[in-house]
Amino acid sequence: MTFQVTILGCSSARPTLSRHHTAHVLNVHEQFFLIDCGEGTQYQLARYGINPLKLNAVFISHLHGDHTYGIFGLLSTMAMMGRQRALEIVAPKPFGEMLRSHFAFFRIELPYPLEIREVDARKSETVWENRVMTVTTVPLRHRVPCCGYLFRERMPGLNVHKETVGFYGLDPRQIAALKRGEDVMLANGLILPNEEAAYRPYEPRSYAFCSDTTPSGKAAAIVEGADLLYHEATYLHADKELAAKTGHSTAWQAARIAGRAGAKHLVLGHYSSRYKELEPLFAEAQAEFPATVLGRDGLVLTLEKDRSLKIGEK
Repeated sequence: MTFQVTILGCSSARPTLSRHHTAHVLNVHEQFFLIDCGEGTQYQLARYGINPLKLNAVFISHLHGDHTYGIFGLLSTMAMMGRQRALEIVAPKPFGEMLRSHFAFFRIELPYPLEIREVDARKSETVWENRVMTVTTVPLRHRVPCCGYLFRERMPGLNVHKETVGFYGLDPRQIAALKRGEDVMLANGLILPNEEAAYRPYEPRSYAFCSDTTPSGKAAAIVEGADLLYHEATYLHADKELAAKTGHSTAWQAARIAGRAGAKHLVLGHYSSRYKELEPLFAEAQAEFPATVLGRDGLVLTLEKDRSLKIGEK
């Protein structure tokens, strides 16, 4: 069962030749979700071999251009590609008004339904769910209403030990009952407790996306225990005053939040274009939080069933 993040862009307000605007793709059990959609997102999707028609939903953190400019072209491209099934978009207000104005000005009529859910970025609440995942908003501290998202895999279903099936000669009806969490009566009249026969194949995995924001203890509490935390690291800590002024975090602050949240792994991103080399940001964060990954375009982060992190590239 896949749980994988692909970073399409890791830059902040201004892209560079090697760093595009913010966009991530989360693959949960082969269901695909786009998180933020900066300029050039559809190019990056094509570059890394991700079909936009597979997208189940889009989650927007806030209405700054480096996180939203790509949505207009992407929606039109999916229309030209023949998309018919509905697309859900979750975003803070007034995203719907912004999108309707764009469609009206350019006289665009999409051939597929858009289902827009506008969220209150000040609240933490479950805003999306299906059979494999739930999504909770994470209020962040930025210059405009902004929320991160906590993506949690649902608890996997129970399996039954093969040895137990053979030892007791369990029939399909009894196996089905055990998978539902029930105890079962054996042929000899004894009760087989569910906990002795059934087990969870793995623990649910989680991914927290926190950008853009200054350091937030409230956000750290909401994403507590996340297996993978993406936290913006726009600046080096030497530029902490600029970070505070613009509503951003330093790499050191991102690492501190990861530690406070008890995250298992931290991935950095949203780097200022002023930094040609990213190693100083990585070193700054890793010194505070060793399990740090330097996010970059094309990086693929896979949470295995044992919740270990596999790092690769597209």
